[in-house]
Amino acid sequence: MLETHIDEWRNGLAAQKALSEDDRDELEDHLRNEIEALQAQGLDGDEAFLISVRRMGQSDAFYAEFAREHSERLWKSLFPPLDEGTTPLWTRELFYMLLAALSAALSVQLPRLFGLSLDGPNEDQLFFARNFSFFSLPFLALFLAWKRDLGLRNTGYQLLPFLLIFLILNTYPFSPGGHTEILAVIHVPMALWIAGLFTYSGGRWRQQDQRMHFIRYSGEWFIYMTLIALGGGVLTAVSLFLFEAIGLNAEMLMSTWVLPSAAAGAVIVAAWLVENKQSVIENMAPVLTMIFSPLFTLLLLTFLLTMLLTGQLISVDRELLIGFDLLLVVVTGLLLYSISARDTLQEPGFFDYLQFILILSALTVDALALWVILSRISEFGFTPNRVAALGENLILVVNLSWSGLLYGRFIRRRGNFEALARWQTDLLPVYGIWAAAVTLFFPLIFRFI
Repeated sequence: MLETHIDEWRNGLAAQKALSEDDRDELEDHLRNEIEALQAQGLDGDEAFLISVRRMGQSDAFYAEFAREHSERLWKSLFPPLDEGTTPLWTRELFYMLLAALSAALSVQLPRLFGLSLDGPNEDQLFFARNFSFFSLPFLALFLAWKRDLGLRNTGYQLLPFLLIFLILNTYPFSPGGHTEILAVIHVPMALWIAGLFTYSGGRWRQQDQRMHFIRYSGEWFIYMTLIALGGGVLTAVSLFLFEAIGLNAEMLMSTWVLPSAAAGAVIVAAWLVENKQSVIENMAPVLTMIFSPLFTLLLLTFLLTMLLTGQLISVDRELLIGFDLLLVVVTGLLLYSISARDTLQEPGFFDYLQFILILSALTVDALALWVILSRISEFGFTPNRVAALGENLILVVNLSWSGLLYGRFIRRRGNFEALARWQTDLLPVYGIWAAAVTLFFPLIFRFI
């Protein structure tokens, strides 16, 4: 049975493009050494295998050493050499990725056939704002469904939410530029992205490890999109400069044709880059988490201390409350990626105490913001924006409160880290459900204002 497990594990490694046959032999030797050491401590074969695989999958020291030894080839591993026998697979995958990206890019300009354009009146621009997610995410879902070999029926199930939300959003009689329409614009990308969990997990979205993989994937995708956007900004500036040098103003062309189409296509390209660079072992999101968690902890502690010393409370200004919500979302993201990068079997350390302080600080700020929102509602009544902010803060309060309790138990060695990781992955569908509720039901409740 143990040899069967090892064979299955090795077959899984074969999908990693950055790993050659020699690399797989080296990793298998390391795995067998780990198993033998654990069996010497009295564990049976199955237990030793599971613990060894988990340690190898989350051991920063081991993979850092592996990456150093193979760094040159790993950086070149996006396109495997022609003599490795993988050419048909990656060229086919590259073709479908480019097809999906090109389809997304062209779909942005498709509404022009119906008289709608990005440089048109406000109604046209609001149409594009409402529907921009539909210009890219369905094509990403199709690409991932092909790659996961979901089949025609499951692919249809995956596309059904996109179709239903698209039809509903575009038949609602929104007040032009109204609050519920703006809330829908903000929340529909989150709802559709989390709906993509089904496709990304190959239909196994109920499994905790698949949801955690999706969290890591989302963070890495965001980083790649940011890098692509920065590069695109530089390319745009250079393009405008060059055309201006010959007396042509390309600003309108870039802003209404090139940039929107490029942004839609970049969604698919960034996702493909994450998929193909996962085999480089070290991911960026956990590394950035290690850097920014201490900084955000210091920021929140400084803010709370300043507020205490000055006696100044959080302003009830709407823009400031939105800013606080975004800050708390960032802190929650840092918590998620620190959990996803941590070895669940490792004993509590300094970074765990730091994360615990970050959770408590964020929870205090969130409680203050929630109190301000409730006072604003009691004074001025319910509006779509206030109810949306209230719901989001309640979700964050529940998340941070229970996370703090579980983290505290773990630090005091009265609980395990696995419970904290499970709590975060169990909450993932909640964010999608809330985003879908704001998108679909708030317009009905508040009569499309």
